Amino acid sequence: MTVYLHEEDLPVDTFGPGDIAVDTETMGLLTPRDRLCVVQLSDGGPDEHLVRFAPDSDYAAPNLRALLEDPARVKLYHFGRFDLAAIDHYLGVTAAPVYCTKIASRLVRTYTDRHGLKELVRELLGQELSKAQQSSDWGSPVLSDAQKEYAASDVRYLHRLRDELNRRLKREGRMDMAQACFDFLPTRAALDLAGWPEVDIFAHM
Repeated sequence: MTVYLHEEDLPVDTFGPGDIAVDTETMGLLTPRDRLCVVQLSDGGPDEHLVRFAPDSDYAAPNLRALLEDPARVKLYHFGRFDLAAIDHYLGVTAAPVYCTKIASRLVRTYTDRHGLKELVRELLGQELSKAQQSSDWGSPVLSDAQKEYAASDVRYLHRLRDELNRRLKREGRMDMAQACFDFLPTRAALDLAGWPEVDIFAHM
């Protein structure tokens, strides 16, 4: 298992065909203010790849952009709404089609209100995740080994989580509903960027 760190873009042909797990690290939670620092990716194999962007980056990243907007690849996220908005705002692409393990969890794990990645990985896969680096400085010119491991772990398990959540969604007859939510997620991210982050436009009041 190896974590590879790349600057400004992925190397050509880093991944073969197939779905890609994606996550982002930013300077904060306000997308237009808090710049995109790292995009991490996994094809479900033993290695993870991190792409780091400098403070003065132009986010050109042609290889990464091509991968993220490839319509033949499903992009797996945990809370994809945030990552889609960050990728759209900084890289200028819609990183779809989408699968979101947090949405899937909320649709099928109705016996709990704990839908964080750490809880999902513990319950469904029997693994423990450390969240110690979650609020660290991702804009630092040097990422620590702990930061790189944390970023990699956010995509390491998403393929296996998707498979287990799909079994449960099918068992409960909610697969079609989940897919409709996934299909809408890029639009939900676009609404966030356009100024409706906390407003439910479907609500009566």
